[in-house]
Amino acid sequence: MITPEDLRTAVQRGIVTEAQSAQLIALSAARQTARDGVEEPFVLFKGFNEVFVVVGLVILFTGWVGVATLLGLDMDAPAGVTTMLLSGVTIAGLAGVGRYFTTKRRMVAPSIALSIMTALTAVALGFALVGSPFGTYSVAAVSLFVAVLMAGHYWMFRIPFSAAIIAGAAYYALFSTWSVRGFEGLVFGAGGEEMSLIIMTIAFGLAVFALAMRLDMSDPLRVSTRSATAFWLHVAAAPAIVNTVALRLLADGSAAAQAGLLAFLLLIAVVAVVIDRRSFLISGAGYSVALAATLFEGGAAVAILILGLALVLLGAGWDRLRARLMTALPDFPGKDRLPAYGVTE
Repeated sequence: MITPEDLRTAVQRGIVTEAQSAQLIALSAARQTARDGVEEPFVLFKGFNEVFVVVGLVILFTGWVGVATLLGLDMDAPAGVTTMLLSGVTIAGLAGVGRYFTTKRRMVAPSIALSIMTALTAVALGFALVGSPFGTYSVAAVSLFVAVLMAGHYWMFRIPFSAAIIAGAAYYALFSTWSVRGFEGLVFGAGGEEMSLIIMTIAFGLAVFALAMRLDMSDPLRVSTRSATAFWLHVAAAPAIVNTVALRLLADGSAAAQAGLLAFLLLIAVVAVVIDRRSFLISGAGYSVALAATLFEGGAAVAILILGLALVLLGAGWDRLRARLMTALPDFPGKDRLPAYGVTE
């Protein structure tokens, strides 16, 4: 049996490339997953060398920004042609570095760092491009520009974390446009500002959730970048859905709103277990604590303790609970394309 240490040695001796080693590890993980069941993957770095590289990249990028500032980089809009050229050169340079660390070395943490640096540079380039002609819509235009540029970056490098940046930029473009135009007057009439924002945010979250589910269902074994991309889309979608509804119900303060919040959090928990994504539960955990503190004023500490214990037990018995829940549920579209749930012991 070939171990990860054997593969690392093979890479060092030039027997296989690092990319081939990563593919072999992914194949082994897929076979193991098919035997033992699916575990939600989450990888920020594969070794301390990646952390070391990230530190170097951050220092390098910071130094370059300082040099570019001396050469004429101006972050204040409207910026000039110099800022456009320097931003373009920076993005091209980051893409060149990405071809090594992302495409060739398959490093996770450096790829995430390069995505963030590319997005920050895209902001500078966006403001340099839109300048003052866009007026009050400049922030929305820049956000849309960042989303489009990062979509191209994702298409080129397939870095899953870029999906969260794209979703965040797209939402901020919508929010900025909404805040300028006041879409509440177009949809709900006078006084509908808060409700229109709530509906827009929830609609956006559901759209991102639908895209994440499409990627998830195309990779039920969760061994490709599609599933990893879906993870980050779930991270973006969950706050848009959970936070919006929970904050609205908490602000109401009535008994009916509290009961509605409890029912909503339970529904989110069921959805999270069914799709085998814990991000939704993480988004709702804080509101569960706030709800417990509100409903049990005298014994809030005990209620929160019980809630924490429930979450720990849920994490420990997630697979068994999910297997029983999925077995009890009737067939529904896409059920056979979700991660396996046959493990009950």
